[in-house]
Amino acid sequence: MVGLMKSLAPQEGYTLTALPDVRFLRSNRPLSMTPVLYEPGIVIVCQGRKRGFWADRVYLYDAQHYLAVAVPVPFTMETDATAAEPLLAIYIGLDFAVLGALALQLDELAGTPSACPVGMVSTPMDDRLAETVLRLLEAMTSPVETALLGSSIVREIYLRVLSGDQGPALRAALASPGQFGKIARAVRRIHTTFNERLTVNRLASETGMSIPTFHTHFRAVTHSSPMQYLKSVRLHQARLLMLRNEKTAAAASIEVGYESASQFSREFKRLFGRSPGEEVARLKASFAMPRLPGEQVWVSSH
Repeated sequence: MVGLMKSLAPQEGYTLTALPDVRFLRSNRPLSMTPVLYEPGIVIVCQGRKRGFWADRVYLYDAQHYLAVAVPVPFTMETDATAAEPLLAIYIGLDFAVLGALALQLDELAGTPSACPVGMVSTPMDDRLAETVLRLLEAMTSPVETALLGSSIVREIYLRVLSGDQGPALRAALASPGQFGKIARAVRRIHTTFNERLTVNRLASETGMSIPTFHTHFRAVTHSSPMQYLKSVRLHQARLLMLRNEKTAAAASIEVGYESASQFSREFKRLFGRSPGEEVARLKASFAMPRLPGEQVWVSSH
């Protein structure tokens, strides 16, 4: 598997593939504690090691463990890798239409599991999932097999994850009509409209919860208050705009919803430990912050 990954991800950074939801990552150096925002997806590490720190828990994902994320989660991450033994990983974004239909079929055939929904799990890799991942990598070496078999193998990986040890908790999270599901929708709302005038009152009203209840359940899912979460998303998106689109700090702050450039600068430095200009210069100077596409780097809080 490692040999296949080295050929499929020959350069440092991430490699796009013919499958829109599948990307490969290669990192030749370690990454110390860095703030990240994980989009919903599955991270499978073939070599190297990552550790995620979220609230009081540590999530290990390496050659023996994979990470599955059902809702966007901000946490701190570190990576073990060297030039001799680079980190090699697969990121599979979640197609919720396919995943939801599969979860529904599983519930119909195997019964609805009794489990508390969770937003993120780190689970031991079993032999059946490892075999499926190997078949995906083998298929990805051939454009014909990628086109004809790739999507069906990704669907099988979904199945292995949903029916694995912590699959019931993920299925509960994906299908939950209760409080978890409502908070997940509020989180998606923040990610798609972060530049709008979002308030706790508005978000709570859209979920049908009272403000105190919304606060309680939002913190239970994200380990953050709604406004702290919104602020983190805005600051992270502003950093991406400055880095990728050459936006000034003032322009980026307005684009993500800030009304005060000075407030933006203060809060940016509080999160990342540097001024906007210093942080962007640092990132440009060290291209080598390779990351998975669903793993957007936050830098000083990942």
